[in-house]
Amino acid sequence: MTTLLPPVLHAVPAPSRWHRPLLVLAAAMAVLTVVTAVLAGVDARPVLGQDAWFKPLKFAVSIGLYALTLAWLVGLPGLPRPRLASVLATVAAVGLLVEIAVIGGAAAAGTTSHFNVSTPLHSALWATMGTSIAVVWVVTAVIGVLVFRAPLPDRARTLAVRAGVVLGLVGMALAFLMTIPTSAQVQDFQGVAGAHAVGVPDGGPGLPFLGWSTQGGDLRIPHFVGLHALQVLPLGVLLLERLARRSPALRDGTVRFRLVLLGAVGYAGLVGWLTGQALAGQPLLHPSTALAVVGLAGLVGLSVLAAGVLRRGR
Repeated sequence: MTTLLPPVLHAVPAPSRWHRPLLVLAAAMAVLTVVTAVLAGVDARPVLGQDAWFKPLKFAVSIGLYALTLAWLVGLPGLPRPRLASVLATVAAVGLLVEIAVIGGAAAAGTTSHFNVSTPLHSALWATMGTSIAVVWVVTAVIGVLVFRAPLPDRARTLAVRAGVVLGLVGMALAFLMTIPTSAQVQDFQGVAGAHAVGVPDGGPGLPFLGWSTQGGDLRIPHFVGLHALQVLPLGVLLLERLARRSPALRDGTVRFRLVLLGAVGYAGLVGWLTGQALAGQPLLHPSTALAVVGLAGLVGLSVLAAGVLRRGR
């Protein structure tokens, strides 16, 4: 049986219901993005082989997207315990503000923010930032539980939102792998405890702007991809609904649900694949033959299954 598309506004809360402190944070991050982009152009001091202002620029964009997404989730119609969700979202906004303040301050000082325990002050700032991010993770997890109990008007949308929250939490948690000191740091401690790269020192050759290592593994990659499942999966289901206006097969709610399920499984597989690659010390663009075969097989398998879902829908 064909399920009619629900009106988009039924799943997207009106702007007046969005969490205002998070919207303010998102607006502040938009301004900071412009400011740090300008500073990156006029102040080219390097930190670990990159422009010092690239890091706060990237975090401003990421935090802005996260703030908008969480503001939307907290405003979902029918979300249980809305007052609790609002308080927790405000706590998350404060935690994220602390993080970006430390990162921006370190960039202004021409030093690193993450893993820096070279002085008591740097250690305190790193501990403060780590604590704030742990709090944000816990807050997101609790809001995620509330989101799982919120009724949505369409199964595909429900799955996309829930899977996005779960994978986003997994992506956030992967950051904790970076805080473990490497064997080289343990043997020759020089004020740094933890690293982004695996198998090579931080600060070596990397992708333009992103800085992801091109010579070894880099845990920032699965962290980034997993974290932004919060945006990718819900946007993906909205794209399917937009395409349904031209494709009769996609007007069937069951077809959309199955495609979102395949997308969520594929996204989870990608996060796992990238994590394994990073931990194995392999650069993103140069995976081992075994990993490449596994990745290609997964992609082909999901494509065949998706084609089968669409064929049955027609």
